[in-house]
Amino acid sequence: MDYGTLRGLFALLILALFIIIVIWSYSKKRKSSFDEAANSIFDVNSNKDRDNANDQNKNDADIANHKEDKKIKISKQETNNNV
Repeated sequence: MDYGTLRGLFALLILALFIIIVIWSYSKKRKSSFDEAANSIFDVNSNKDRDNANDQNKNDADIANHKEDKKIKISKQETNNNV
């Protein structure tokens, strides 16, 4: 078996795998599970949303405090350099 034949067989294998995946993904059996997965982002409980929003606000405050601390440190360094 030469290199050209091996490449041809490999190409046919990849083509067959592609066709199998396309048939599997568009089959009617899979439609319900794919629809469920696609809509799962909208099924989040409002309590989880509220908790996530509170966590995000806490993180934003921490970031703001860190930036303020950094500004204070920079201004102190600048005043020390002007001695």
